[in-house]
Amino acid sequence: MAHYAIGDVQGCRAALEDLLERIAFDPAADRLFFAGDLVARGPDSLGTLRLIRGLGEAAESVLGNHDLHLIAARHGHARVKGKDGTEPVLLADDRDALMDWLQQRPLLLTLPRGLMQDDPAHRDDLPVLTHAGLPPQWDLDTATACAREVESALRGPEAGRFLADMYGNEPAGWSDDLGGTTRLRVITNYLTRMRLLHDDGAMDFLHKEELDTAPPGLTAWFQLPAPAHAGLRL
Repeated sequence: MAHYAIGDVQGCRAALEDLLERIAFDPAADRLFFAGDLVARGPDSLGTLRLIRGLGEAAESVLGNHDLHLIAARHGHARVKGKDGTEPVLLADDRDALMDWLQQRPLLLTLPRGLMQDDPAHRDDLPVLTHAGLPPQWDLDTATACAREVESALRGPEAGRFLADMYGNEPAGWSDDLGGTTRLRVITNYLTRMRLLHDDGAMDFLHKEELDTAPPGLTAWFQLPAPAHAGLRL
């Protein structure tokens, strides 16, 4: 059995099929773990969802920000963007099956330690998969509990309420006192949108270029000291 972690597919079904052929992927024995953003920007988001969903238990994925945007559009709380090419998903005969499956995906996964077997420096670490990352102050228990809060909101009868309030850059930082959809929004932003942090730990949503062009006072989340992440490989 082999385990593979795969980054953003973004609607590139043909490229994914080529990759699976190159690694001789066997769905009866191997497992795939996708880092989210299965859809958008590529030429075949519909085919990508059909392919990955069709793999059943051989494939799992966390949600990315583009996946969440498509889910929000399905519920009438966003509009699909022409450049994303995701409208065919919402027009497909199997739309409900695909979107119900997508909406059930988690925001955080802990992966088999076997993924680290070729990296002696991290062989004993526990691999953790999210689309964006984990804030420095969260340990795994906190991160898992927070992810489950958002997952419960997405899967519950009040999903529309969460999706309607999901968009926004505030609050930009974590507080244990946060509640309601405000709390869910900052959790979602950490797990699906976080890139750079200010010196005070607040998320920055403006700079999206290369790290070496980041303005002073901004640091990649994974470059900050994070003792809470001890024993994790992100």
